[in-house]
Amino acid sequence: MHRDTLLRTSVIVGFLAVVAITLFFRIRSWDSKERLDRRPEGLFILATLRPIALLLWLGIIAYMIDPAWMAWSSVPLPAGVRWSGAVVYAIGLGLLTWALGSLGPNLTDTVVTRRGHTLVTHGPYRWIRHPFYDAMALLILSVALLAANWFVLICGTLVFTLLALRSRTEEAHLLRRFGEPYREYRARTGRFVPKVDSAS
Repeated sequence: MHRDTLLRTSVIVGFLAVVAITLFFRIRSWDSKERLDRRPEGLFILATLRPIALLLWLGIIAYMIDPAWMAWSSVPLPAGVRWSGAVVYAIGLGLLTWALGSLGPNLTDTVVTRRGHTLVTHGPYRWIRHPFYDAMALLILSVALLAANWFVLICGTLVFTLLALRSRTEEAHLLRRFGEPYREYRARTGRFVPKVDSAS
């Protein structure tokens, strides 16, 4: 099989795996049938995050259907660099599954918590407060490498940047909800990377 076909197949398989895993955990979290208000995210995030994420999805889907459709944003990368995307993908998929499994019914797609929300401090949340966002960043990077595509990388970078901005609002909601236990949790963990204990 031609190398480009194998790379495209890897993107398709990875994309389907991410969709399947995410849907599995999201459907489980819908059991409460609780409607969530997205307005607390703020007008800027509401007006930018989902439209840019849609562009990202459309770019990836277009590449999966026919890489020639995204040739205008391709970059010449050595085969080894492109195939490193498969390793990044495996790490991202593992982190995604671990993070969503740890969240359980607390999973939402907005900054608002559910009525029965609990403070999750196990799994990857033991060290970082937003491992789901880290997983998405790794998965987007993996596709950008496998597809050798700057459009995917730029859209993914913008999405992660907006999620990082939104995480501040999310943490403010969690602080109001859980008070001192969340303040202590936030003090001992990193937002996106584990906190290094300077005393050790």
